[in-house]
Amino acid sequence: MKEPGKKKSSSPRLTRAQKGPKKESVLFEYFDPSAQAVALVGDFNQWSPEGKPMKRDTGGLWKVKVSLAPGTYQYKFVVNGDRWEEDPLNLQRVMNEHGTFNSVRNVGIGAEGGPTA
Repeated sequence: MKEPGKKKSSSPRLTRAQKGPKKESVLFEYFDPSAQAVALVGDFNQWSPEGKPMKRDTGGLWKVKVSLAPGTYQYKFVVNGDRWEEDPLNLQRVMNEHGTFNSVRNVGIGAEGGPTA
């Protein structure tokens, strides 16, 4: 005798939930040939100097890529573990609670607040 076949469900299939906005790989650079260590800190890593160490090339340019969702981020560079510097190549900055400035990077947001191309 033939086994009864599985009855097909009339309910729609569950699809995988959509993830949040697509993250973008963002390059941060800092030039200081005399530095022994540089770390990127910001609101994307709770301002932790251990979070994003940067790598130095032979000419003294420090680089790191960070995967960030669209949004506006504040950041600084920590040089040699104790000197907090804003990004000299980025004129976008805001005053912080310490009376100094944080650099600002917009990711996936154009000048009008919409997505970038």
